[in-house]
Amino acid sequence: MDEYLLPFERVKRSVLVRRIAQTSDKFGMNPKDRTVEQLLQVGIVNIDKPEGPTSHQVSAYVQRILGLTKSGHSGTLDPNVTGCLPVTLEKSTKIVQTLLTAGKEYICIMHLHKEVPDYELYKALDKFTGKINQLPPVKSAVKREWRERTVYYIEILSKLEQDILFRVGTQAGTYIRKLVHDIGQELGCGAHMAELRRSKAGPFSESTLCTLQDLADAYHYYKAGNDKYIRRLVMPVEFGISHLPKIWVMDTTIDTICHGASLSVPGISKLETGIQKGDMVAILSLKDELVSFGIATLSSKEMMGEKGLAVKADKVLMEPGTYPKIVLKS
Repeated sequence: MDEYLLPFERVKRSVLVRRIAQTSDKFGMNPKDRTVEQLLQVGIVNIDKPEGPTSHQVSAYVQRILGLTKSGHSGTLDPNVTGCLPVTLEKSTKIVQTLLTAGKEYICIMHLHKEVPDYELYKALDKFTGKINQLPPVKSAVKREWRERTVYYIEILSKLEQDILFRVGTQAGTYIRKLVHDIGQELGCGAHMAELRRSKAGPFSESTLCTLQDLADAYHYYKAGNDKYIRRLVMPVEFGISHLPKIWVMDTTIDTICHGASLSVPGISKLETGIQKGDMVAILSLKDELVSFGIATLSSKEMMGEKGLAVKADKVLMEPGTYPKIVLKS
């Protein structure tokens, strides 16, 4: 049901063709055709974080398992929290910021300090759905001051005496432990978080999870000549921006973007509907390769025009020279 989806999952977009263009098979490649070596440079692994290590330690384990020099993770989980921890590899670490701001979903066990009637529980949860004001915990990575956050939905999955199992979708930066504490205060009985698991981090869900042991085994088989398993676990970087609205550009536009230029309207071949000024958007090649991402300075409707600055550049993923300034005809 739509009411239990994160905001980007609810948006239905279609593609607008601004200018029909062809892409040359002499340059670039579809992400699904990348070699394992290329995937390890521009890939992401969705690790099922175990209880115990920090998110930073898990990222370091991935780096060590795959023999890489750089990795990053999207959103810190406390050591005792499990679940989705997308880990970006090498050049893919540039997209971490797009995941940090994406919505999150958690499965939580809340222990009430005394039993309360169901109607009181549901009434309290309703008060914590929508925009809420939250003061981060004393032990947190941010300055301790009141912040407005959005709770997209709370769904009770089961109730056993004083233990409530629920699913919650939230804006990034919402502290579930504090949310549970505040619900207990509202009920007048007190409550604490007994267990927490992250079930979604932006476009990543439990459907693509793998354990550290799975990754180590897959890498072992890969080094032994069998790449079937590693290909199942390491996803192209493009999966990590699947929650962003997209713009596809012509081959002749790509190299200037790779050198840091912003995107102007004439370079656009097609784009998704629903883009608003200020949205973070992904810029793709016509082969669906991630070129860069940035901030839209025009709406989708305005980008269908003839001129104007469409996207202000932020981070570039594609290497300069992957596409020439002028594509040679086949």
